[in-house]
Amino acid sequence: MSEDQTMSAEEFQNQYFNDDGLESEMVFDLESGILGEDDQFANLPAELEEAREQLVSIRDFIRFSVTQLRNYDVVVAQGTTDEFAEASAIVLHSLALDWSANEQILDCRLTTSEKQLVLSLLEERIAERKPLSYLINLSYFCDLPFYVDERVLIPRSPIAELIRQQFHPYFDVNELAKPLGKSVNEQAAAFYDHGLEVKQLSQPERILDLCTGSGCIAIALATRFVDALVDAVDIDKSALEVAMVNVDHHDLGHQVNVIESDLFAKIPAEHQYELIVTNPPYVDAAIMAELPPEFLYEPEHALAAGQDGLDLVHRILFEAPDYLSPEGLLVCEVGDSEWALKQAYPEIQFDWLKFAHGGHGVFAITYDELMAHRELFNAYVQLLDSIQ
Repeated sequence: MSEDQTMSAEEFQNQYFNDDGLESEMVFDLESGILGEDDQFANLPAELEEAREQLVSIRDFIRFSVTQLRNYDVVVAQGTTDEFAEASAIVLHSLALDWSANEQILDCRLTTSEKQLVLSLLEERIAERKPLSYLINLSYFCDLPFYVDERVLIPRSPIAELIRQQFHPYFDVNELAKPLGKSVNEQAAAFYDHGLEVKQLSQPERILDLCTGSGCIAIALATRFVDALVDAVDIDKSALEVAMVNVDHHDLGHQVNVIESDLFAKIPAEHQYELIVTNPPYVDAAIMAELPPEFLYEPEHALAAGQDGLDLVHRILFEAPDYLSPEGLLVCEVGDSEWALKQAYPEIQFDWLKFAHGGHGVFAITYDELMAHRELFNAYVQLLDSIQ
């Protein structure tokens, strides 16, 4: 499915999940006082009732939702990037509209029952601090819809930009690449310079998505590299169940192979992948101890990675050359553990990538570079083994 075929949230759920019972319908009554006795939310029921009585249009309810999310310090960082995007998703999803609905509909009036749907979802989002994607079992990545629940992380990697551009200019591109930059005259689209080496190699025939979770990266890769075979690997069987749902929904069973494995353990070492993409757990102990409530809904083992957040990354760097082709590329996200990786390997000049729409902590490294520094990577792996 291309971005031009992106369906609405309602269509996605109706087409696939309701029949299989994967989505549990949440019904909340504003009269029921789900907020309990917490003084933090003492005024919220009255504010919601006032909105129901006085607000009229879609635009009104989006504006009101933005205000409420900010007033109650709701953390917005999982699937949407700001309060306006989150509020728009809450309102448009409740009305069974596409999240990128035409601005012309924003002044349409809501019925009484539609107001109830919007305010119920907004109340639940504020009161429970549960991420919106878990409340509605839906998230978008690379313009594609994905089923998500608490078994997997909510998709949000900046690697999506690299996928859209088919990792230009490391690989050659075709009509499925979506340039994210602007040309000199700022009218025609041009490829954004993420900082990848210019090689323009033939498009990859074998791709590995390591630590696949929901399968969103693997599936997005398959839709951009339609002639490639993609292996989607994760150690967590429950996460792979979600990945299989998404592979099935996008009808990519012929192209995406889901594998249960502890990193590379169950994959033959045959230098078979021209591209390995990985977004492993990388949150360090200090950040894990201070996560806001929204992040506590996500599986801890998919976030935490030791004291410095690099327990898995060290192993990936050491083992990856056995699976990469001689001209292969490893792209790895480490987020805020970028500093720790630089400290661990001061001798190595990692290729830290830039992003058009924000994001950091993603590096690219070639097969040759991995081999050149393999002894350093091995030393860290040996150290980890000795203390575990």
